[in-house]
Amino acid sequence: MQLIRLEQALQLSRNEVIEKSKAYLSGSMAATEAALRFDRQYVRAEGCVLYDVQGNEYLDFVGGYGSVSLGHNHPRLLDAVRRVEQYPKIMQTAMQHLPAALADNLARVTPGNLCRTFFCNSGAEAVEGALKLARAVTGRPKFVYCHGAFHGKTFGALSVMGRTKYREPFEPLLQPTAAIPYGDLAALEKELAGGNVAAFIVEPIQGEAGVIVPPPGFLAGARELCTKHGALLIADEVQTGLGRTGKMFACEWEDVVPDVLCLAKALGGGMVAAGAYVTLDQHWRKAYGSLDRAIMHSSTFGGYWGNAIACAVGITTLEIIQDEKLIEQAREKGEYFLARLRALKEKYQVIKDVRGRGLLIGLELSDKGTGLVNKLSFGVLDKLAEEYIATLLAVELINRHRIATVYTLNNPSVIRLEPPLTVTKEQIDRTVDAIEDVLSRSKSFLGLAAKGLGAVFSRR
Repeated sequence: MQLIRLEQALQLSRNEVIEKSKAYLSGSMAATEAALRFDRQYVRAEGCVLYDVQGNEYLDFVGGYGSVSLGHNHPRLLDAVRRVEQYPKIMQTAMQHLPAALADNLARVTPGNLCRTFFCNSGAEAVEGALKLARAVTGRPKFVYCHGAFHGKTFGALSVMGRTKYREPFEPLLQPTAAIPYGDLAALEKELAGGNVAAFIVEPIQGEAGVIVPPPGFLAGARELCTKHGALLIADEVQTGLGRTGKMFACEWEDVVPDVLCLAKALGGGMVAAGAYVTLDQHWRKAYGSLDRAIMHSSTFGGYWGNAIACAVGITTLEIIQDEKLIEQAREKGEYFLARLRALKEKYQVIKDVRGRGLLIGLELSDKGTGLVNKLSFGVLDKLAEEYIATLLAVELINRHRIATVYTLNNPSVIRLEPPLTVTKEQIDRTVDAIEDVLSRSKSFLGLAAKGLGAVFSRR
């Protein structure tokens, strides 16, 4: 059996990567990325900067969908990994130093009396654990979620997904569930009043829906209603947590303490898969407090005892957030970034909205019913024109200005701007100037990018 060795893998050419990705990973995704020239071969990264195999420099404003909050390859995180290189990484038959310490730290930084942690590998896995906990605690079957919500794509998480496109092919999903408009307290109370709701799961800011900030008082009102009707409040802070919005957790903007808080992404420092959910002591005791129930929910690479690398990185991530005052930086830089983008909105009709908090920002674009995108793509995009307009901007930003951006999954007309919290104002300025340069070209921007997308879709 002839295998590709690591050194050979690191030397694969662009064409070899494309062909192997088409053959053994996702053919459609590989073809699309290649056609749009999104498939740079990045070989080095530091902070907010990526370097390709030719030595070209790029700014990363995708930030691993919020995972790379500390920037790429933070030296203290690299040192943390080296520090535990001799430790057993997976040891599930004995309590270990690092999971105990990280759980203690999470109890200190999470709101209120949240204190019991279960470690896992991803946000979706954290959500799965939170949903199970809610049923075990309440003895009730139903979950309420919001239109536009994104909580992951595993079966339980998908059951509280707010976009039909991702749900329908896999139905029937977990039942019973009910969706309400985001921000609608009256609709929430109507669902809770039935008395059979285990939990209301909500993002304090909806990320994949297009960076939707709730109306003031919604989270606090939801907390009151869940308490009144005996349902748990699950805060999905997978994308918003650990400083991203200018608070350690976004629910703290309204002084809300949820029953369960889900986190992942930034906990792994942009280096390892790490996630967790944290809950109140009384909930944990009711669900899993006895010895015979303690392992009713478990994970090889997480669970109570975690894994050494992920926990070392998690501990160090919290240290860096505190030591480098990244929460304050996110708040200050976010205000600056939003102000600059809102100034662009006043100049360019194609910008429909600018919204966000801290360094989680959405730039919504619209063809304004002109049909320009469709016309310039020779009719290929047709109904897809509005949905793919953000992709057109992303194409130009990466190919013309070497700035990586991406659209939001549940609202593809929105460009997500989610750089590391360590991003500089100079890097923000470079990005805003690049967006303006693209938009100032207006028809040529839409024409060039739409033709590129048209070529991709015409081959399908």
